[in-house]
Amino acid sequence: MSQPTEVVPQAVLDRIRNFSDPRQEWRRLFSELYGTFLLVLVAAGGGMMSQAFPGVISRTAAVTAPGLMVLGVILFMGRVSGAHLNPAVSIAFALRGDFPWRRVPGYIVVQLIGATLAGLFLTAVIGVSASYGSNYPDGDYSAWAAFWMEAVLTLGLVSVILGTASGAQNVGLFGAFGVGAYIALAGLWGSPISGTSMNPARTFGPDLVAWDFTDYWVYLAGPVAGAVVAVGVAYVLRGRGGGSAGSAAAQGALFTEVQEGDR
Repeated sequence: MSQPTEVVPQAVLDRIRNFSDPRQEWRRLFSELYGTFLLVLVAAGGGMMSQAFPGVISRTAAVTAPGLMVLGVILFMGRVSGAHLNPAVSIAFALRGDFPWRRVPGYIVVQLIGATLAGLFLTAVIGVSASYGSNYPDGDYSAWAAFWMEAVLTLGLVSVILGTASGAQNVGLFGAFGVGAYIALAGLWGSPISGTSMNPARTFGPDLVAWDFTDYWVYLAGPVAGAVVAVGVAYVLRGRGGGSAGSAAAQGALFTEVQEGDR
C-alpha cells in the first residue's frame, strides 16, 4: 500500500516562494549562514589540513574543493536565499538592482558569522591555527599586488554570477556549474599570490579565530572593488538590471522562466 502524500497548502508554498515576505527572512539568513559555513569549512580546511597532514592535500585539491562546494550549495539551497555566500556578491546584486539594499546588512552579518563558526570548528577539530586556512599575500609580493589580484579575480567571479543570473544568459542550473568552475579555475592559477579569496567573509572567519588580520584590507577592498566594477561591466553588456530574471536569481529562484525583455 502506498503511503499517503502530504498535501502542502498553496498559501504556504506561495509564502515560502515569495522573497518579499519578511516572515521568511529568518529562513534566508539561516541559509546564508549555513552555506557560508560550508564554503569556509572547505576553503579554510584545505590549508589547515595541509598543515596537519603535510603532503596529503595538494594545492590543486585545496583550490578546487571550494568551487565544488559552492556548486553543491547553490544547487541544494540556492532557491532559499540566492546562495550569495559572499558580501561582495550581495553588494553587487544590490548595486545591480536585483536585490533589496535593506537586506544586505543582514546577509553580510550572517555570512561573517558562518565563516567564523567554520574557523572555530576547524581549529577545534584539526588542532592547528586558523591562520593556516586564511589568506595572506605571498611573501615575495606586496599587499598591493595581492589587492589587484583579488580585485581582478573577483571582477571575473561576479561577472560570471551576474551573467548567469541574467535573462540574457543562462538562469538556473548552468549558473551553479559556471560559478563553481570559475572559483576552481581562479584558484588553480591565481592562488600563489593572494590565495584567491574573492570573498571578505571567507578570509574574515579564519582571521578572527586566529586573531591575525595581517593585510586583511586586501581581502576586503579587493573583492568589493572587483564586484563594483563587475556591475559596471554588466551594465555595458546588458544594460540596467532589475529585470525579473536577474532579480529572481539573486533572490533564490534558480529555475526562473525568462520572459521577453528581461535583462
